[in-house]
Amino acid sequence: MAIAEPDSEMEGTLRDELRALDKDVGKQEVDLLFANPYADHAALVSIHAGAGGTDSQDWTEMLLRMYLRWAERKGMPAELLDESPGEEAGYKSVTIRIGGKRAFGWLRAERGVHRLVRLSPYDQAHRRHTSFALVEVIPEIEDTGDIEIKPDDLKVDVYRSSGAGGQHVNKTSSAVRMTHLPTGIIVTCQNERSQIKNRDMALKVLRSRLVALREQQRSDQRQELKGEHQSNEWGSQIRSYVLHPYTLVKDHRTGFEVGNVQAVLDGAIEPLMESFLRWDGGRDPKAA
Repeated sequence: MAIAEPDSEMEGTLRDELRALDKDVGKQEVDLLFANPYADHAALVSIHAGAGGTDSQDWTEMLLRMYLRWAERKGMPAELLDESPGEEAGYKSVTIRIGGKRAFGWLRAERGVHRLVRLSPYDQAHRRHTSFALVEVIPEIEDTGDIEIKPDDLKVDVYRSSGAGGQHVNKTSSAVRMTHLPTGIIVTCQNERSQIKNRDMALKVLRSRLVALREQQRSDQRQELKGEHQSNEWGSQIRSYVLHPYTLVKDHRTGFEVGNVQAVLDGAIEPLMESFLRWDGGRDPKAA
């Protein structure tokens, strides 16, 4: 009885088809992670110091550096929009804009309270301190007519910038504070030397915040109908960064852990982001 020789040409064709299929499945899986309708929009990232005094203000600056380093790694443009420096170090709050492909799609994973545990450099006894910072991330929304902002609903104040920038910043009232009277939302912008440019950017940020507020209200209504409630207090941190007595970064939503804390603080946060995106999409965050 003759045994058929393997058809090497057919074998090669099947191997190529299998590789193409794997590539297509991988692409579809990645696309699912960025199914959010605003995934390709620029992201407006605001970081606010929480409980912890100077340590938390320093922690806010550490998070700012982490996101700027991540954006640099990804080749994404980043710009500072507004800052409120701390008395001794860091920031009370700071807002940046990060653009580029899927900027909001990635950064939406960062929304929530971030907790730092370390030996405080601001404590003379060098004791262990816990600091908190709240990270808010919203997509930048262009004026599509979907959100109407009436001039009568706005209160606009101008003032001198408080951040770095030399004599020009101190002498010119170019910074803009815009208050939306119906909602009480306040946005500030002091990055540009031109008051007009700061006003335009503040209006863009306000529009984005109003869209985010509308989406949040819709989400709250759905949760209320389901009888569910999620706490948004300082204690409900999404991620912990422990520098002492051991080193570990843990995402409390997904359980994903990274041992190299310094690498994370240097911008290597994509594995943590992806773990959330997979978890948020109903997949196992540990399945690569």
